[in-house]
Amino acid sequence: MAANLRKRGPTLNWIRETRCFGAVLLALAALLAFSLPAQAGPASDQLEFGVTMARRGLWSEALFRFKQAEKLEPSNPRVLNNLAVAYEANGLFEEALEAYQGALKANPGNRDLKENYSRFAEFYQSFKAEPAEASEEEGAATEAEVEDETAAAEGEGDA
Repeated sequence: MAANLRKRGPTLNWIRETRCFGAVLLALAALLAFSLPAQAGPASDQLEFGVTMARRGLWSEALFRFKQAEKLEPSNPRVLNNLAVAYEANGLFEEALEAYQGALKANPGNRDLKENYSRFAEFYQSFKAEPAEASEEEGAATEAEVEDETAAAEGEGDA
């Protein structure tokens, strides 16, 4: 009569994909340091420190530094691109989307920026599709469990 409880949390496949995704983000962070032209400006120190933190895997600190750089140079495409990657690494995908869009608006012809956005968009579309599929599967499983419990309860009443 007790319902089967499923452990909710990351699946093994999700963990593998996340590790792979993390490696891609780290590669992107390395690329970011060199892909867009370095500009000596008020944000350059924050950018440099943020990239160093990203390379060390300290994504929260990198995000903080890139946000500081954004305050100093809000329309700098390099700042916005790095900010987008840091948002991705921290699981803040909506914010990453906005930052990428801002970077593309500021520098629509940058090939590296377009490639970063393209990789993100591909991931983000599949990421958004997974929760919908999972909730549909959970809903079907819950309905089946309710039917099983109802049938079991009816069977007990007959005895």
